Amino acid sequence: MVIERAPLEDELGDVLEKAMRLSGLGEAALAARTGLEVARICDALDYRPDFTADEVRRLAAVLGLNEVGLAALAGGRYPLPEIAGLPFCLYPLRMPHGVGVVNACLVADCAQNHGLLFDTGADQAQLRRVWPRNIQRVDAVFITHAETEHAGGLAGLRAQYGDIPVYAPAGAKLAGAKSLDEGGGVEIAGFVVHALSTPGHAAAHNCYEVRASRAPSGVSLLVSGDLLFAGSAGGCYFSGPLLRAGLTRLLRELPETTVVAPGHGPLTTIGHERAFNPFAS
Repeated sequence: MVIERAPLEDELGDVLEKAMRLSGLGEAALAARTGLEVARICDALDYRPDFTADEVRRLAAVLGLNEVGLAALAGGRYPLPEIAGLPFCLYPLRMPHGVGVVNACLVADCAQNHGLLFDTGADQAQLRRVWPRNIQRVDAVFITHAETEHAGGLAGLRAQYGDIPVYAPAGAKLAGAKSLDEGGGVEIAGFVVHALSTPGHAAAHNCYEVRASRAPSGVSLLVSGDLLFAGSAGGCYFSGPLLRAGLTRLLRELPETTVVAPGHGPLTTIGHERAFNPFAS
């Protein structure tokens, strides 16, 4: 069991900004529809929120957000679940990036010194500093999307560990990577990894569902990249409708016990985000 202490990726202002982009509303239009002053909405976007419960309710209704989760964020009390039940070891690898943190993660049989790596962080030096001492070999690397903060460490990793297999979304344009399309699967090192094509944040973006080969009906892991975070979602830099569709699909179709390892912020579960994530409307 793990109780996460990592900070959330987004505050209330971030969630409002992303929701406004998805809905196509600017500050003035949102103010008109909610009856709030434009200045107060701008204050919230600048991380100075001061909303009553009724005002949060109005914001959630206009922006199509989950009121429970939005109110929790507004009060600085977004809950995080206990993480338990995975039939393998999960190593979250958290590295500084800009003013925040970017995640990679390793999965391995707890009795083995090798495993699978999902994303690499921005560079190999940072990845090396957070690397688990007991992991001596990488069997394969899976990239969620080709942004530098998630794939920049790949060249250095290959230099250290040799010509390891690398998998990425079709169209990701990573040299030497094998494309994994929707439904594509790989069984390696005691794990089965299935790709879920989830464009929206980027044109080429995969989430990966990971199961232990020896426990196919056990709790699974979802590596969600920049689609789903604890308490938020990725920015819709490529397509808002596709991002929304991907979020809806994950939250509706995956088992609630599924552990979620996002590209930023703490671990969570599908069931928890169904209940609390502001974008789970």
